Amino acid sequence: MMATTFGIIVGTRGFFNPKLAEEGRKNLLSFLDKKGYKYVIVGENDTPHGAIETYEDAEICAKLFRENHEIIDGVIVSLPNFGDELGVVNTLNIAKIDAPILVQACDDDLDKMDISHRRDSFCGKLSVCNNLHQYKIKFTNTSLHTYPIESEIFEKDLEFFSKVCKVVKGIKTARLAQIGTRPAPFQTVRYSEKLLQNSGITVIPVDLSEIIFDAKKISNNLPQVKAKVAEIKQYGNVADYIKEEAIIKSAKLNLVIKKFMKDNRCVAGAIQCWSSIQNNYGCATCLPMSMMGEEGFPMACETDITGALSMYALNLASSEPSGYLDWNNNYLDDRNKCINIHCSNYPRSFIGKGKDFEISNLDVLGNSVGYDICFGACKAQVASGPLTYAKISTDDNAGIIKVYFGEGEFTDDPVNTPGGSAVCKLKDLQGLMDLICKNGFEHHVAMNRSYCAAILNEAFGNYLGWKTFWHK
Repeated sequence: MMATTFGIIVGTRGFFNPKLAEEGRKNLLSFLDKKGYKYVIVGENDTPHGAIETYEDAEICAKLFRENHEIIDGVIVSLPNFGDELGVVNTLNIAKIDAPILVQACDDDLDKMDISHRRDSFCGKLSVCNNLHQYKIKFTNTSLHTYPIESEIFEKDLEFFSKVCKVVKGIKTARLAQIGTRPAPFQTVRYSEKLLQNSGITVIPVDLSEIIFDAKKISNNLPQVKAKVAEIKQYGNVADYIKEEAIIKSAKLNLVIKKFMKDNRCVAGAIQCWSSIQNNYGCATCLPMSMMGEEGFPMACETDITGALSMYALNLASSEPSGYLDWNNNYLDDRNKCINIHCSNYPRSFIGKGKDFEISNLDVLGNSVGYDICFGACKAQVASGPLTYAKISTDDNAGIIKVYFGEGEFTDDPVNTPGGSAVCKLKDLQGLMDLICKNGFEHHVAMNRSYCAAILNEAFGNYLGWKTFWHK
């Protein structure tokens, strides 16, 4: 992921020592440089002390923000002294930057409460936030009301805010590939393309026949095909009985899907994974989907577009690959554990770093249509570790996008079942299942080896305005 770029507003108010704003600005920029963030800020000579107070200051800063709106992921409002509420809100109102905003204010020291050194940022922050509320400008608050810029708390808040910015910007500009149509029996994966577009999400459909045609016409002897075959053999443990022809077919399918994604600037996708691709081309889609997911382009099964979006959101929030699963089975009589399964398309690192998995034929579908046309399933149990789950869904009846998410853990509890499996332990699993059932969510769910529910909550609920269910 690229470094986050922040637009910076350093506030000041004439009643207070402007040198505090000047010093605060220097400390903030030094801290951002040290942590690897980029920023857009007025020059130190463009306004008095490089801070924002008057309407004229606001116009200068807003113009700079508008000129750089494509690279600004979020805005930091820093108050080294009381700050001018109008300077801040006028800047944001003129700039019309559609990005998350973090409001930070500095501590006072008890031995520096004289006229020359007092900040009163504690009070000034209340005034700034009040004005943001009046102007209906959404913002993120820091974990403490005030604290020093050069602190561990600010570092953690910046990391959190940076990921929120990535999720919001990523979702609002997402282009998703829909490769094929949904399975006829699965009305659960129907979605509203128009509701997604209202949030800036574009779907790029392509008929599966075009993908198959392009894959078939590629020569087996091309260097890129041979290179992809070699990559597949290194990617996992290909079963000994798999024919070379099946691996070549999977390699060519991978190249075509990747080219379509690149040509159409798609960040994620969903594929018609059964059974047309097996009958008309001769392999499964799982392996190409797994490899794309490992490269940061999540791919959902059964043409579940909102599932692909869920996986992408988790990727943005964690910088880790996501998997796509079914809520599938109870685990003995432990009502806070369940088994989640797919055939599967799990990215290699989703299984657990350094843990190998088998690449062979689909089990259930292979039994139905023939194993010789079903190569490509990535089989293993997900290793124990952190878990965040999420599922975005469009609700046509209500005219909204809704999403649930929460955290738990993957466990190493044994399970003997075909495909890719995961044993999940969640607090109040029964309450979650009730939430899913009563609110019309699907049986699919995106999962990620991280803890990032708070990031999703801020991005989905505060900035995107979706109906959110944070299951705790």
